[in-house]
Amino acid sequence: MPSYEGIGIFNMHVLLVNNTRIPALKYGGTERDIWHQGDELVKMGHQVSYLVAPGSTCPFATYMLVYNPYLPLNPQIPDWADVVHVHFPIQEPLKKPYMVTVHGNGKVGEVYNINTVFVSKDHAARHNSTSFVYNGLGLKEYGPIDLKKNRKHLLFLAKTSRIEKNLSGAISIATHIQEPLKILGGRRLSIKRGVSYAGMVGGAQKNTLLNEAKALLFPVRWHEPLGLAILEALLFGMPVFGTPYGSLPELINEERGFLSTRADEIALAAREHSSYDAIKCHQFIADQFTARHMTEAYLQLFEKVMNGLALNLEPPRTLATEIPRLLPYQDLP
Repeated sequence: MPSYEGIGIFNMHVLLVNNTRIPALKYGGTERDIWHQGDELVKMGHQVSYLVAPGSTCPFATYMLVYNPYLPLNPQIPDWADVVHVHFPIQEPLKKPYMVTVHGNGKVGEVYNINTVFVSKDHAARHNSTSFVYNGLGLKEYGPIDLKKNRKHLLFLAKTSRIEKNLSGAISIATHIQEPLKILGGRRLSIKRGVSYAGMVGGAQKNTLLNEAKALLFPVRWHEPLGLAILEALLFGMPVFGTPYGSLPELINEERGFLSTRADEIALAAREHSSYDAIKCHQFIADQFTARHMTEAYLQLFEKVMNGLALNLEPPRTLATEIPRLLPYQDLP
């Protein structure tokens, strides 16, 4: 097998695979990841093609191929691909050097491909692995950010239909501390006074709302693999107030927010949102969580698989014997 040492300057043709459409115009975490990963690879001198759902477009891709979920993946991989990066779980080994990124949480007893990586340290550990790459933001997507702008509201950024995201908890906290709350994501629900709904927004409208927000309320009741909402909030200078589940302790410390399973403690901390340094929150993301950081980390793993090395000593697996629908959370009375 040929050696690909010095892969940073070797002109590869990378095939990025996902079972959804790109680009993401509004909601879409994985779609944004693979878009910005491809963009960064092209900037580094590589070729990028996509195998994705019908209707996808991308101006910097060499080829746009249509993924068929009803067929095995191997026959859909063209011979010109040097390395394949799949962004959903697969079991079959592929004919080309490959790796797999899993973006969600597994089911009890689920076993993963030997070349699987996860999106945070906690995410990997919960699946008996140490192999992970943090998601990264494409900074140009967000335009200019005014860290000194007068802020108007607290923010909830997640699909409202997902009960584990705990919209009701965020509303209770905002109402308790008498702060207006803007909800981005999902469908309209019955809401209280002081709570407004922006829906599924993207582009300039989303950026404006992010730049007007004081802080992100994120009291999730599941193990968050690595929420892009947290990275986006910090990029815009917002502290984050939420629960200590999943990857949140890897992202949030006393300089960037507060974590607790008790709503009264979260509310007390969120009341002091103005005491947090917006520049420190922003710089944390700019220094460690950009699309370039993510892509460079993936390149190191590409080098391993292209030289015949597995990314795990044994196939990762979900360690939990039972996964509760909702993790413990003590709401306000």
